[in-house]
Formats: sequence, structure tokens, C-alpha cells
Amino acid sequence: MTYLSRRATLSLGLAGAGALFLPASAGAQASGDSVRNNTSSFRMQDWRDHFDSLGNGAIVADTISRALHFWDATDGSHRIFPTSVPISDELTKRGYTEIARKKVGPSWTPTPSQMERYPDWKPIGPGPDNPLGTHAMYLGWPAYIIHGTHDTRKIGRRSSDGCIGLYNENIAQLFALCPIGTQVRVI
Repeated sequence: MTYLSRRATLSLGLAGAGALFLPASAGAQASGDSVRNNTSSFRMQDWRDHFDSLGNGAIVADTISRALHFWDATDGSHRIFPTSVPISDELTKRGYTEIARKKVGPSWTPTPSQMERYPDWKPIGPGPDNPLGTHAMYLGWPAYIIHGTHDTRKIGRRSSDGCIGLYNENIAQLFALCPIGTQVRVI
């Protein structure tokens, strides 16, 4: 049987206490701006940094953290949804717009630039093969849409030709909350 000296026991106790403390402080950084305290890496946004008022509601689509932030004008609540974002910066339109039109069960038609690249693509009606999912909110910019997707592998990735994609259950929630005229900023 091995006996530990008082000094060895004390040293092991301090090392154990230090190990318990280490995980909580290991990720801490001096600058509060660079610390992310959320698991999914979404950057927190505040509508006041983007809009003068909530108006009919506000959406900030953050293409870097791949998250859509929504603030409800009726109660000021804030919701965050994971998104898919455009494949490249060339396909990403940034700036201010608004929701111009909404459609449950949208049809999809390839854009002219998609037809140049993929001449065999054909329009697709509502249903499980439709890349727009179950709901679509058309922005004031031609061919830019916040929509659902049946292909859940796309969420969290650069996978669109310019649109912001959400899980179908999330776009259904957002669709119900956003009236036409909801202000949108894509960053």
C-alpha cells in the first residue's frame, strides 16, 4: 500500500481544484467583442444598429454567421434562425430591402443566370422537389428570396444562388410573423 505525504496530498488537491476551474476560464478572452458565448457561433445583433425603428418588424440576415435575426414589432421579441447563404460573394446582394410578396407553396423558376449555367433546368411547381420549400418571402430585389428548403443539409452552409434558406418549420414561423413591408437588411 502506498501512502502519500501531506505535501503530495495537498499538491494533488490544488491540481484537482485547478482542473475544475480551468474549463470555465480557458475560453475567456480579454476583449468582450471577440468572445462568443453561444454554441452555434451566431453573432448577436441589435436591430438599433441597422434600423431607425422596428416599423412592421425587422430582419437582419447575417451571411457570415449564417443566421437570420427577426424582431417582432408587436412585442419586440427577438428570434434567431439558422440559414443557408449564397455560395459566393458575387451572388450575395447586401443592403436594405423589404418583404415585397409572400407565397405558401411557391413555384420555382431558374433565373436567367442559372439558365446560362444549367440550360437543362426547368421550372418546378410546389412539392418536395421544389428548392424553395414550403414558404417564400420575396424581397424587393428581383430574384432574391427568403425561403424554406426540403434539403436540410443546406442549412448552415454556403449553398444558394443568392437566397437565404431556412428549415421549412422555421420559414413557416417567420412567414406567419412577417407582414409585407417588413424591413430587411442583408449583411
